[in-house]
Order: sequence, then C-alpha cells, then structure tokens
Amino acid sequence: MEHVQEHEECVVQTQMYRVERPVYNEEFLQGQLHKKEKTPQPLSQRIAHSCRCSSKKAKSHLYSFLPILKWLPRYPVKAYLLGDIVSGISTGVMQLPQGLAYALLAAVPPVFGLYSSFYPVFLYTFFGTSRHISIGTFAVISLMIGGVVVREAPDEMFNIMESNSTNSTDLLENYKARDAMRVKVAVAVTLLSGIIQLSLGLLRFGFVAIYLTEPLVRGFTTAAAVHVFTSQLKYLLGIKTKRYSGALSVLYSLIAVLSNITKTNIATLVVGLTCIVLLLSGKEINDRFKKKLPVPIPMEIIVVIIATGVSAGMNLSNTYEVDIVGNIPKGLLAPKVPDINLISAVFVDALAIAIVGFSMAVSMAKIFALKHGYTIDGNQELIALGICNSAGSFFQTFSITCSMSRSLVQESTGGKTQIAGTLSSIMVLLVIVAIGYLFEPLPQTVLAAIVMVNLKGMFKQFGDVTHFWRTSKIELAIWIVAFVASVFLGLDYGLLTAVAFAMITVIYRTQSPQYRILGQIPNTDIYCDVEEYEEVKEYPGIKIFQANASLYFANSELYASALRKKTGVDPCAVLAAKKKAQKRHAKELKQTNEHRKKAVLKLTNDMETSVKHEVINNELPLNGKSTDANAQGTSPDELEHFMEPMTNVQCIILDFTPVNFVDSVGAKMLKSVIKEYEEVGVFVCIAGCSGPVMDDLTRLNFFEKSTTRDLLFHSVHDAVLSCQLKVGSVPQTASDLFVSTSESHMEN
Repeated sequence: MEHVQEHEECVVQTQMYRVERPVYNEEFLQGQLHKKEKTPQPLSQRIAHSCRCSSKKAKSHLYSFLPILKWLPRYPVKAYLLGDIVSGISTGVMQLPQGLAYALLAAVPPVFGLYSSFYPVFLYTFFGTSRHISIGTFAVISLMIGGVVVREAPDEMFNIMESNSTNSTDLLENYKARDAMRVKVAVAVTLLSGIIQLSLGLLRFGFVAIYLTEPLVRGFTTAAAVHVFTSQLKYLLGIKTKRYSGALSVLYSLIAVLSNITKTNIATLVVGLTCIVLLLSGKEINDRFKKKLPVPIPMEIIVVIIATGVSAGMNLSNTYEVDIVGNIPKGLLAPKVPDINLISAVFVDALAIAIVGFSMAVSMAKIFALKHGYTIDGNQELIALGICNSAGSFFQTFSITCSMSRSLVQESTGGKTQIAGTLSSIMVLLVIVAIGYLFEPLPQTVLAAIVMVNLKGMFKQFGDVTHFWRTSKIELAIWIVAFVASVFLGLDYGLLTAVAFAMITVIYRTQSPQYRILGQIPNTDIYCDVEEYEEVKEYPGIKIFQANASLYFANSELYASALRKKTGVDPCAVLAAKKKAQKRHAKELKQTNEHRKKAVLKLTNDMETSVKHEVINNELPLNGKSTDANAQGTSPDELEHFMEPMTNVQCIILDFTPVNFVDSVGAKMLKSVIKEYEEVGVFVCIAGCSGPVMDDLTRLNFFEKSTTRDLLFHSVHDAVLSCQLKVGSVPQTASDLFVSTSESHMEN
C-alpha cells in the first residue's frame, strides 16, 4: 500500500510540474516568438555600397595590402632593433649556404639560389603579416621545381650522356644550354605559381590550406625528404648519373647510384662525410646548449668557408676531380620577362607548388603567431607569397616559401619583426654583388651534406606512425597514403592522391557515424549512451536515438537501418508479421468452417440434404472469401495469439543535436521513417534541431500535410516529457525526473 501511495504521489507531482512547465516544442516556440523583419537590399544597392569608397575604407584596404605601413611607424627601436639585427645576421649566414644548396635541388645553377634568397625575402617585408617566419628557398619546393625542370629539359634533349668526363668543349656548351633552358622552366613555374597564389589571395581563398591536414603535410614532407636524400647521393659520392623525375623516380635514382657505386670519387666522399659529421655535431651542440648560447653556432657557414678554403688551397677540382660550384656571376641580372610559352606545360605543377608553398608558410606563421600573441591574415599571406614569386620571377628566381629551420633560428635568436628577414636578405645581396666569386671553389658535395643534414627534422617524422597508431587510425592512413603515394608517384601526383584520399576519409566518417541509444542520468536532464554508463536509465516505452553526423544522401539509408536495429522496432517486419498473422488466422477459420460443413452434411438425410445444404451454403463461407473478410476485421486482441511478441516501444526521439545539415534525400527519409512507425503505432519526434537545420527542413517542404512542427522539440528533455504523456504511464524513475526538472525550474 505504501508503495502504491508513493507512486500515486509521484504521478501527481510530475503531472503538476508538467502543467507548471510547458513542453517547449517547435509549435509552442513559433507561437511565442516573432521573427525580425528584414528588408532585402536590392542588388544594385549592394553593388553600389561595395563600390563606394571613403577615406577610412581606402586606408583600411591600403593597410591590409601593405601591412608595413601599420607596424613600421610604431616600431620600438630600442626594444626591438638589437634583437632583429642579431636575428637577421644569424638567419643570413644560414640563408647563404642553403640558397646555394637548394639550387641543386631545383636543377639550376647555384647562383639562382642566391637570387631566390634576396628578392622574395626583401618583398615579404612589405606584404607579409608574420613577424618570425624566414621566407626563401626550401627543400620540398626546390625539389618539386627540380622535378618539373628535369622533365621539361632532360639531359637527352642536349645530347648530354652519363659520363664522368667533362673535358669536352662541346659538352660544356651543352651543359650551358641545358642550364639556360632549365632556368627558363623554373622561372615560368615560379611566375605561374605566384599568379595562382595572388589570385587565390585576392579572391579570399585562404581557406584552401585546411584541406592539407597535418598528417597529410607531415607524410608528404617525409616523402619529400626521401626524394631529396636520394637525389643528393650522387653529389655526395661524386657520381655522374641521370636525374629522374615523375613516378618511381626514387627507385630509378637509387638503381642508377648503386649501379655506378664503383665509380665513387673517394675525395668527394671524404669531404662530404666530414662536413656531415661537423654539421651534425654543430646541431647537437646548439640543441644541447641553446639556453646558454646567445646565438646558435652558424655551423653551415663555417663549414662552407672552411671547405671553400680547403678546395681552393688543395685545388681539389683539378687534382682529385671534385665537382665544384663553378662560375658565380658578380652582380644582379637585369629583369627579364619569363617565357610564357612554357606555362601551359607546367600548370598542374605550378598549382601544386603554390598550394604546398602557402600551406608550409601559413602553418609555421600560425605557430609563431599563437606563441607570441598576434594574428596573421591567411589571405594576405597568399597575396604576399604571390607577389614574392611572381615579381621575383622577372629577376630569375624560383619558387620560395617558409623554411622551418631558418624560421626557428630567426625566432630563437631574438627576431621580433620582418626587419630581421630584411637584414638577412641584405647579407645575401652583399655576397651576390661583392664576394660571390669567392665561393666558386666550393665542392658540390658540401652543399649535398648541408641538404642532407637539414633533412634530420623531416626524417624524425617517421615517429608519427606510432603516434597516429595510438591516437587515430584514420589519420595514420592519411599519413601512410601521403607518404607512399608521394614516394612512388612523385610529389605532384602524390599530393593530389593524398588530398583525394583525405577527402574520402571525410566521406567515410560521415557514412560511418556512431549510433547510440541515450538514457537519462538520474537527477539531471543530461542524456548519455546507455551502453557506456551503468547509471544511465531508459524510460519504458521511449527510445532516444542519436547519430553524430549530418543527414544527407550518402548516409540516409544507413541512418534508417541503424534506427531500426538500435530501437529494436522494424516497421516493415511488424507489418509483415501482422499480415502473416492475419493470413494464418483466416486459414484456421477456413479449416474450421470446412470441418463443420462436412459434419453437417453427414448428419442430414437424403431428403433434407438439398434444403439444408442451401441453408448451410448461405451461412458458411465459400472459397475462403468471407473468411478473409472476417480476418481483416479481426480485433487486435484476437491477433495477439498469432503474432510474435514485440518490444514495447511507443515513442522514438531522434536527437538532432549533432546534425549540421539535412539535404532533400535526408528529409524524404525522415518523412518515410515517421510514416512507417506511425503505421505500427510508434510516435516519432525530433529534438535539438539547430537553426540552420530548421531552415533546411522548411526549405525542403518537410512540414506539410501529415508532418507538422509539433513533432519538433527544443531539447531531448522536452521531448521526453511530451512522450511520457503519450505513453500514459510514469516510469519508476519519474521521481528522479521530477527532482531534476523542478530543481532546474526553481533555479530559473
């Protein structure tokens, strides 16, 4: 008796609260809220407004296009100048050897690496928004350019054969012709990539970098490190081999080097290995004592100076046939219009270079901006890189981007603004116009050693495999696909393959969301997965279904299938069972009537047969027609004997809180689901729709005829309260519901 009394009190309290607190469904909110009136502005007025120019607007656009006008007048000389000078010198001494080395990757003479380390770096000071990144040559971009250059200007085009002999005058002329053609190709690629970046920036397409997710970029750069390392082996060993590009170029290069391994120049190898040991030692010292050293030890420039002196003093080129940098013209070249006839042949490559270059720069810029508390503009970074590349191409430069190693040095040595980059470019300029010829005896194996040592950080990215294995298998798959595709298909097609695969993983995630049945945490209005937590309770007769994905053509069928499986109610199966039960019931009635008919016929005599037979025919069904009609009109109670018992679910709540959008296919599926469950006596409602989802459903004519807005609820909790009224019984946890909702009501 006490239990019954407590139950009745709970029912009364819960019903009182329901009267006190209205259920917030969409129909209720539509009656309480009134939309603001918005008068649409005519297109002509919008165009006129956008074209209207005021002094304030012009000033804002000018500051945005030339950020230097904003920060330079407020430059704190006493606080920043010393740090920028030290940082500029430190970065400049790295810029010089890396510019020479990365020119080899780009398959152009080393002096063009110096040009690329001056013009773009200087221009970035005026247009860039990042204060700490070091713009200039970078291994990945240089290698991508080198692949295009070698493809468009191969050795065979100039009758250059694989040989260790360079004494022929004709062969030297062929080399000069080949280098001139390769410079033209590199400059054309640079111009086009700059135009692409500039156009994307002006069109505010800075968001394209989001498609290059971190696992993709890291897998791609690791593959690029493999390409770079392989391409430098022949310089380290002093072997003359053909340079390969495109698919399987890594394998071809390795085979070529290994097949000529017996032709290794021992002097070249000794010099290269010595430089590698010195560079690695210097990096280790800088890393270990970076807090005690005022500036990092410029090991690269030290190695370059020592190697140049040793090469000149011992005449390594003539005595031991060590390949050297060779002629470095003094001074700057006159501006020259790039060969636009080559643009059509390098468009795809230029697009890939433009996007990768921007991605590298903006990712590093965001890291430093977050660390030092300022913001960067992705679109302006695109514009800055576009201007640096397109304008620099007229001065014989090749594509540039941010260098990770130099940026870290520039930031760690006290660089505060773009002034540090300007000073580093001035140092390179001094070398070009004054002392560049002094580096002509520099062995190429030293540049190869510099390139290889700088790949150390990229090779460490192989550790990402174990990291992503623990954290995300999908990101691991992206990393592996980016790495494998870029190694074997080449950097250009490898990048496209990796981007396509990354987008496929997005589709896969939306097609394979997690489906859950939710229940209430006692004494709260919070609903969680019933399979995950023991304390979570379900309401009898009510199922709350949630999928953590939007509803559109790719996953609508999966959504409906998961709904039937998770709730345990399949409308089609229920209807089929009902139909089968009706047929079975009709069959049993027919058999019973036939049995009765035979019994009556046997009991009658011959005289009464005709009369009674007519009477029986009028009363009993013939051919089963009347029996079927009776079966169709059979009450549900009669059919319970024939139908299998089902789950006692009367209401299903679809939690749309994680849903971001619904398309026409998803809306049609929702209508179909609501109608199917209605036919078997199950009420379906939707809870937690966001504003954009409501707009989608309204635009797709979801609320028409049988589907009304009273099926939508503001929250899952409101839907549960309404469904409990429909179920008509208060569950054992109703007291918990009353406590939680009454407490929230009192707080409000």
